[in-house]
Amino acid sequence: MATTDTTTPAQPCAAATCHRDLRDNEQAGGHTICIPCVHLMARWLQNELPRQIIVLEGSRHRETTGASSGGRTAYRTAPLPGRDDVLNLLGPASWTDTTRDPYGQAPADQHGPVPIAGALIPWARTIADERRWNPPAALTPTALSAWLSRPRVLGYASRRPWAGDMRDELAELMRTVRAVTRLRPQRRPVSQPCPRCEDLALVETDHQLYIDCTSCEAMFTRDELALAARITVATLDQAQAEALGNHTSPSCVVHAASNTSLTENT
Repeated sequence: MATTDTTTPAQPCAAATCHRDLRDNEQAGGHTICIPCVHLMARWLQNELPRQIIVLEGSRHRETTGASSGGRTAYRTAPLPGRDDVLNLLGPASWTDTTRDPYGQAPADQHGPVPIAGALIPWARTIADERRWNPPAALTPTALSAWLSRPRVLGYASRRPWAGDMRDELAELMRTVRAVTRLRPQRRPVSQPCPRCEDLALVETDHQLYIDCTSCEAMFTRDELALAARITVATLDQAQAEALGNHTSPSCVVHAASNTSLTENT
């Protein structure tokens, strides 16, 4: 009698930049993006973005250096007193999307990347409206990132159909900010083989909970890698104990070989 397969096919993570499939516990919990993506968003909002904002705040003004000829340099038009790329990222944004533009010139007045606040406000407004939660007390980039990084906020967002779009937009925002500050999380190799593919290809990244394998794309926490190392050591110890119990010990083999060689030489 033929049996039918009742297992539910794995759904891919809704984030376009993620290649993982949702696990059973994630699908049972109603997640549309995987848990590693949720942790990555939390690290961006809690750890990296506030530090990047501090660097941007200290980089508002242009670097001034003397002219190579020793004289004064003349410009046809006066230069901007600050860096336009930094000022764009730190600029304000409105809580609503409506813009009063009677002359239709607003699109032509916008240059450069979207401000950090402009990228975070739509998601904060969507979550606050859907859940009837109080919005952030201030619309500064730091206050918005702190509000969005709350566990209950990210927990709710990870179960919404638009969670993948939120994750992708945050990733694009971080790429834009890093391109201006020239500061990126450092990646360091881990001196331990991957528990899945056994390749020495594990890499850890600053501010991230999971350690990635560049060969099989598996992800592990530090506790999981520590457990895998203990299991490997215990397996090797057991195999060595069985070898010593069932066969002649290596020291006896060496001693017997030395006695044989002495006999042959005599």
